[in-house]
Parts: sequence; structure tokens; C-alpha cells
Amino acid sequence: MQRVFSTGRGNFGVYPQNTVSHLGTSNDMDKTLLKGLDVLQALALSDGPRGVSELGRELGLTRSNAHRTLRTLCEAGFARQNEASGAYECTLKLFQLGGAVLSRVDVKRAAEPLMDALAGKTLETVHLSVLDGLDVIYVHKIDSPQPVRAYSTVAGRAPAYAVATGKALLAFQGDAYLERFEGRLEAHTPHTLATPFALRQEIETIRQQGYAVNRGEWRASIGGVAAPIFDASRRAVAAVGISGPVERLKPAAIKGFTAEVVQAARAISRSLGYAAQ
Repeated sequence: MQRVFSTGRGNFGVYPQNTVSHLGTSNDMDKTLLKGLDVLQALALSDGPRGVSELGRELGLTRSNAHRTLRTLCEAGFARQNEASGAYECTLKLFQLGGAVLSRVDVKRAAEPLMDALAGKTLETVHLSVLDGLDVIYVHKIDSPQPVRAYSTVAGRAPAYAVATGKALLAFQGDAYLERFEGRLEAHTPHTLATPFALRQEIETIRQQGYAVNRGEWRASIGGVAAPIFDASRRAVAAVGISGPVERLKPAAIKGFTAEVVQAARAISRSLGYAAQ
């Protein structure tokens, strides 16, 4: 099997347990971070606001350590202090983060059968991606059965502005999101949209046509087409697309597959509760 490129930028590890203190005090661990996570978890599992001394006793922290950790969590937006009682409780930030993770799980479940169908029709590698900062993360994929294909890994990353799924997602974020790329665009190939002006022009085109095309912008030998997936609140939460060698995915082939990709994205969106206006 010939592999054309790898999109992985790093691996992700997940701890199997839901507590933090079991990780111990290895030199590889940041003890301050672990204390903060312990305090945050204690707040999240509490029935109501908690006092500094109470939390300190429960977690084996001095009062000053507990107070400093709570103030840091407040500054980061994860906790707040009740002005009347002085006790602390979680904000909804954890709920927002958990909701983002849950939406990825829901999208994957909804997308799988439609990705299977898309793979069968196109015989190309099919990706399901979500935005993570300036990158996209591949949360699911189906490999092409062809000997020369686009190779990637689940949980691998690629620069959002240089791949079709990433550009499809960026087109439906706010302008403030696009400002994050100022001064951070890198020309990976001669085809990369490496200036803010070029990227914004492309984004406007994608918004109008409803899909994005990768013309060898991340890896010169790989092209693709993708469309955004919307949830019930009309947010672009993911994108689905196909990728393959540019020798095979020439403009005529891309044009022929675009309708299939867009239809798959729309069907996944409907399954998530999205209703087009």
C-alpha cells in the first residue's frame, strides 16, 4: 500500500479514570496543575458552593493553597465566588467544554453511515473534521481502497486554512475567528493561501458556493473537496470531505464529486437537527 502523506501533527493521550489525584506526583507531572484539577473536580461534583477551608481539608491542601487555586480558577473563568457567602462554585464553562466534546461524538455517530456511502460512491478517502484553534482534527476517516491514496490518522491535525474540511469550517466562523490567523499563515506548498487577503477571498467564495476545494495547499500531491456540517443551533460544528491524489482528483473529478459531498454534509446536518431556511 502506497501512502501519499501523513496529516498527523501529534498524538493525544486520554487518562482512563475520572479522578486526577491518582496520577501521583511524578516529576513529569505539574503538581500545581494537578491541584487545580482536583479543586475543579471537587467543585463540579459538589451539590452547592464550597468554602476554602472545607475544600482544603477534603483535598489535603493548606488554606492558602486552596485559596490561591480557587482564585486562579476564577481568573480562568472556571469558577466564581459568591459575594454574599464567600463560597466558590463552578461556572458553566465546564458545561460549554463538555458540550463541545459531546457534539463531536454526536457528529461522528450521525456521520458514519453517510461517510460509508460517500466512500462507496467516490472510492476516495473520506474525512470528518472539527476545528481546534488554527487546526482541524480528524475525528473519523474511511480509507480509500485504491493503492495510491491520501493517508491520514484519526486525531491527526492539519492547518485549517490549507485543507478542504478546514476551509469549509472557517467560512462559517465569525470574522473574529479568522483574525487569529493574522501573521500565522505559512506557505506549505506553492498553492497555499498564505496571505490574509487571499484567505479571505477564498472564504467568501466558500460561503457563496457552500463547499471548499483543496488544490494541493497542505501537501502538493493531495487535493480534495469538503462541505460544512451544521447542528440544530445552526453552528458549523464539523466538515466532511474526500481527499486523494491530485492526479486523480483533477478539476473535472472534483466537480463531479462535489454534489455527493454537499449532499452528505446536508444529510448529516439534518440528522443533527439542522433545518435550512
